Amino acid sequence: MTSKFYSFVAKDAKNNDFPFSQLANKVVLIVNVASKCGFTPQYKGLEELNQKYKDQGLAILGFPCNQFGSQEPGTQEEIASFCSMNYGVTFPVLKKIEVNGDNEDPIYKYLKETKPGILGLKRIKWNFEKFLIDSEGNVSDRFASTSSPSSIEKKIVELLAKIKPDGENKL
Repeated sequence: MTSKFYSFVAKDAKNNDFPFSQLANKVVLIVNVASKCGFTPQYKGLEELNQKYKDQGLAILGFPCNQFGSQEPGTQEEIASFCSMNYGVTFPVLKKIEVNGDNEDPIYKYLKETKPGILGLKRIKWNFEKFLIDSEGNVSDRFASTSSPSSIEKKIVELLAKIKPDGENKL
């Protein structure tokens, strides 16, 4: 049975469809990002993970969000330029969304319901919370904003090791 994760479609920075079905058999790291946050330097670590593991099956998706301290006020073009110029980001930074509340993006509703936070809270606390999805589309882990990209590398490597080169996941 195909994971519900692969049925989602986000919008990229140019407002084109970004179907999650293209992420099948990849380990995916989803992060709500912001350009003017104390955690913004995590872009550097995220890009390092991207460069190190993208050819082994890692996909990183950044979702800009302006809900926490208005720390992502820019337009899509400004956000893309900032990420590229300041951190050399090459992974997809998708369309700005809301991650909590009445207008939350459906992918975040799904992620929070599947992997609630501390005390079972189904909300994102701040920028740079991270969700790790295994190569079968299961939400494997959730990491707080304070978790650096390098601190979750071991878990990423474990999940990547479960991907077979022929595309069939190891049991």
